[in-house]
Parts: sequence; C-alpha cells; structure tokens
Amino acid sequence: MTHNKKIISGLAIVLVIAQFFQPTKNQGNLDTVDQFLVETQAPKAVKHLLEQACFDCHSSHTNYPWYNSITPINYWLNGHVKEGKKHFNASKWASYSQQKKDHKLEELIEEIEKSAMPLASYTWTHAEAQLSPTQIQTLVDWATRARMTYSSTTEIN
Repeated sequence: MTHNKKIISGLAIVLVIAQFFQPTKNQGNLDTVDQFLVETQAPKAVKHLLEQACFDCHSSHTNYPWYNSITPINYWLNGHVKEGKKHFNASKWASYSQQKKDHKLEELIEEIEKSAMPLASYTWTHAEAQLSPTQIQTLVDWATRARMTYSSTTEIN
C-alpha cells in the first residue's frame, strides 16, 4: 500500500471511530422561553421570528438538522449553541436581573441591526432564519418597547 493510501485509510478509520463520540445535545423544553415571551410581550409575529432565527442557539432547546449526527460537524454546531447561550439564553430569562434584561435586549437590538445575528453560518442551512429589513425592524421595535419596562425599573432601583 502506498503512503497516501495508508494516510487516507487511517483518516477514514479515525472518522468512523469518531462517529461513536457525540457532544451532549441541547434538548431541553422550548416551554422554558414562555416567561421571556410573556414578560417582553412578544406578539405572535415576533415569537415566530425568534423561533425561526434565535431560539436554536439562544434557548435550552435546539432543533438539530440531520447532519448533526456527523462528527466533527456536531461538535462545531455544539460550540455555536454553547457560545450563543453564554451571551443570551431566553430560557434563563427569569434568573436575569432587571438591569441584565435591559442590557440583553439592548445587545439583541445591536446585533440584529448590524446583521451580526443570526450568524451567516446558521442562515446558510436555515434560509428561513435570514431576516428581511422588515423583520429586523419588527424585532427592533418590539425589543425597544420591551426595554422601556426594564429601563424604568432599573432607574428606580
């Protein structure tokens, strides 16, 4: 066997063995975002946009695509979900202080307005998550209204 064939065979074996190792999936209950949606008074259109473009990485529940069963892709996706939840997790909304809630909504507005969210790597495979200018404005208007609740309570405290 030539040197190149040995390398390719070795890589194939490693890839096959790697399929037996999977990261822990983010498969909590999507009901955990209910408090966030109620408290921020998210209308049905906003809820739909958040479900399409945000909650896979920013809640305790991810709808995984079929290719998440392939290592190393599953580790790459898992890293994105963990990073997203680290910055903002709608499922943990109840644990945030009023000031933190205000700040998280402020960040949400900033990220959406500059089209940094959802990530381009997410919208490649989730075309429905690509936000139109109208959808961006809908989310910004909603988050701005929701922030008023938290800004006023943090000024009092």
